[in-house]
Amino acid sequence: MSQSVVKSSNKNLYILHATVFIWGFTGILGALISIDAVQMVWYRVLIATASLFLYFIFTKTSLKITKKQFLQYFFTGSIVALHWVLFFHAIKVSTVSVTLVCLSSFTLFTAILEPLIKKQAVEKADVFIGMVIILGIYLIFKFESQYTLGIIFGLSAALASSLFSIINSTLIQKSEAKIIGFYEMAGAFFWVTLYRLFDQSLVTETFNLSLTDWFYLFILGTVCTALAYVAGVSVMRTLSAFRVALITNLEPVYGIILAFLFFGKQEAMTFGFYIGAVLILGSVFLYPVYKKHKLKQI
Repeated sequence: MSQSVVKSSNKNLYILHATVFIWGFTGILGALISIDAVQMVWYRVLIATASLFLYFIFTKTSLKITKKQFLQYFFTGSIVALHWVLFFHAIKVSTVSVTLVCLSSFTLFTAILEPLIKKQAVEKADVFIGMVIILGIYLIFKFESQYTLGIIFGLSAALASSLFSIINSTLIQKSEAKIIGFYEMAGAFFWVTLYRLFDQSLVTETFNLSLTDWFYLFILGTVCTALAYVAGVSVMRTLSAFRVALITNLEPVYGIILAFLFFGKQEAMTFGFYIGAVLILGSVFLYPVYKKHKLKQI
């Protein structure tokens, strides 16, 4: 391996860590922004879509896709929108820490749903890891019962995240990730707009937010969504999928640490919560290690 390739790989490794750290910061912004989850997601996807569109114009990137691809991306955007609404609503009714740990159950849902959707056999090790994650979720439910609603929304957000990730793993074979992301965000904006027209909240939208909310929304839409997405895709050119998956699992860890720094005692949980969190996060970290070890044996 040449020295230039090694330098490029190391640079992308730092970029990936920074990107995952930014993703972890998303939960903090969700708690700091005063508007409700649906309104927040509407502003987020509007700003992100506009930012990515400007990025594509600046880089002279073609947005041309087939009609079939457009419909696939556009409808997948509805699941992306649902995921973000559930995620931010979970934060509003519980805490950042509870939401991020529940979101880590993404691995469990993927292990169950992917074989079903792709008509593959369910592996015994996947079931075992899934059972450990379920035990962790049970402990969180048991010791943090006051956040039951937040836990339910957090798990639902993880389920939605798993669904669109499985769909994207198929779509990515025929198009660039950043193109898929742009149309999915545009689709998310359309579906949230449709919902807001239905509940008439958009009709009464005054855009009269505080300067603080505007600032946080701008950071959420540009840095935490558009920029982080493009950066997250670009590093995959020199980093293995295993390394990317392992580092991405640091998102809830970064998020929980940031939550303590920002909100202090508000984020303090019971001892049972942390046992459950360790079981879930430990399983999430061990999962890609197990997968890589198994691939070496094939």
